[in-house]
Amino acid sequence: MPSVEPSLPASADSAPSQSQPPIRERLILLVLASVQFTSIVDFMVIMPLEPELREAMQLTPARFSLIVSSYTFAAGLAGLLGTIVFDRFARRTAFLWLYVGFLAGTLACGLAPNYSILLAARFLTGAFGGVLGGMALTIVGDVFPEHRRGAATGALMSSFAIASIFGVPIGIWLGQTYGWHFPFIALAILGLPTLFLAARGLPVLDDHLRHPSTEPSHLRLWNALSEPNHLRAFALTVALQFGSFAVLPFISPYLVSNVHMPKSQLLWLYVVGGGLTLFAAPLAGKWADRAGKLKVYRILAPATAVVMIAVTNLPPVHVAVAVVIMAALMVSNAGRMVPAMAMITSSVVPHRRGGFLGANSAVQHLASGLGASVAGLILGKSATGEFTHFPIVGLIGAAVTLASLWIAGHLRIADASSPEITVEESLAAAAQGSVDQAEPYLGGDPA
Repeated sequence: MPSVEPSLPASADSAPSQSQPPIRERLILLVLASVQFTSIVDFMVIMPLEPELREAMQLTPARFSLIVSSYTFAAGLAGLLGTIVFDRFARRTAFLWLYVGFLAGTLACGLAPNYSILLAARFLTGAFGGVLGGMALTIVGDVFPEHRRGAATGALMSSFAIASIFGVPIGIWLGQTYGWHFPFIALAILGLPTLFLAARGLPVLDDHLRHPSTEPSHLRLWNALSEPNHLRAFALTVALQFGSFAVLPFISPYLVSNVHMPKSQLLWLYVVGGGLTLFAAPLAGKWADRAGKLKVYRILAPATAVVMIAVTNLPPVHVAVAVVIMAALMVSNAGRMVPAMAMITSSVVPHRRGGFLGANSAVQHLASGLGASVAGLILGKSATGEFTHFPIVGLIGAAVTLASLWIAGHLRIADASSPEITVEESLAAAAQGSVDQAEPYLGGDPA
């Protein structure tokens, strides 16, 4: 793809020279948010489409859990590789190839004729799509100066709310009306204009190639993995993601099979839950600033555990009750991620933050896949098609969530002078907790 923009400096904190053309910042944010939108919808829509997939492929809970976890496992492995590889390429080049791979994987999902090919296609999609968010945030960090970077991040992360409120419900409707293949084919087609716009509108961003870091990427990764306080941060990340993804992927099929919720009503789970999360996450960030991150986490984490148990033991109820309880889980789960991610980010000194966040991204994905896989092995189906042992999965998720309180209490803040979490960072953390798509930076210090 031909370059149409001159290379822009990676350090946008200083004002550009008069010889440089103005950065089309709104266009850049539009491109990045559009890419985030398609990748988030692709990841989220697979879960409420479980009833259609089950009927088409005779899926067991274990086989369905592999479809979910294959994406996250691939994203985790790609995240580890990305900390070493991606800084060797211009940002636009890496971003475009990642998006091409993601669209190819999404199209392969839509065209998959059987379970084996669908599983391989989800792995391919995760390998590329799982790190798109990190590259998008890297571009934001390269283009926008520090004093406007928070607002740019917030605008980028609004794609999570839009995906939850509009994208996923539309995807559910398309899947229920025209078959489970159609949402993925539609996403692949929808991504083509965005790909063209990205090739034409994104700056090259290759200044880091002319001024490479003196520390090898693999050494940054090892330093991030070997620090004891970092290990405690990784342990908190594992507890956060394992507890969530042991439960979240199976809620939609459980509501259909056990609670007898009509499939046509599933979209309201995401409309209501996503809408409330959009407002609740920034409020959680402001609350954490006032009352303290650890204190707020100690309130919201037990609340999440209680709602997990309630959801996984839900009997047949009215649709409105199910929607309210599911929304409570989405809000509490996203809300606890706000102080947790603030503490995790502050557990590392700034000059090591790039490698640490890259490694933490991989840990997030791998823990999410492990949670879904373990839950899939525990769950079963009765002769009438209802899920069995879901209350056990709920207890495991709640127990891991409560155990995270001890881990969080032992996490030490390494950078006491770091700025407090902003509203934009709160929304990013909410997206990370609910979808695992708000990736951290993939190279260099994000600040």
